[in-house]
Amino acid sequence: MIGIIGKKLGMTQVFDETGKLIPVTVVQVVPNVVVGLKKADKDGYNAVVVGAWEKKKTRVTKPYAGQFAEGIAPTRILSEMRDFEKEVAVGEILDAKLLEGVRYVDVTATSKGKGFQGVVKRWSFAGGRATHGSKFHREPGSTGQSTYPHKTFKNVKLPGRMGREKVTVLNLRVVRVDLEKSVVLVRGALPGPRNCDVLVRKAIKKN
Repeated sequence: MIGIIGKKLGMTQVFDETGKLIPVTVVQVVPNVVVGLKKADKDGYNAVVVGAWEKKKTRVTKPYAGQFAEGIAPTRILSEMRDFEKEVAVGEILDAKLLEGVRYVDVTATSKGKGFQGVVKRWSFAGGRATHGSKFHREPGSTGQSTYPHKTFKNVKLPGRMGREKVTVLNLRVVRVDLEKSVVLVRGALPGPRNCDVLVRKAIKKN
């Protein structure tokens, strides 16, 4: 597995070799520092822990700072990637060159928060008719039984908070990797708002 932390800058359009217009999302690859290594004989599995965005010293607690080796500044984001395909050492800096030659990626980010929403927006309920005299428009409708048991079962689709969840979009094609500008152009839309943190990793279901 190969992955790196970046920042979603927004969307734009580029032309490919045949002149076809492709919508892409621009991801800025920030310097990723290797914070730690986990070994199978000690931790039970092999993994690489990388961090990005140096954290303010006033926001760092002693327990949080204890997981960083001497000489490595604590970072705001930490990500653990198992079975890393490249040999790295603690303190090494990873950049966009890591994604050179990768054709498809999976992108993980926190989706946009939409607040408290009803069943029509949250679950795509059709709702009732909008004609005169109707008393059923956007309500969820009955959720229980008229006889025993007098309760609402679990997992019933109801109003509630929507969005702000961890979302992973699979099998997105890498259109271009610009090492000079340290950006990666990924075809299609990515979860989350502009300037949000994203994890771009090599696709696990597609080569």
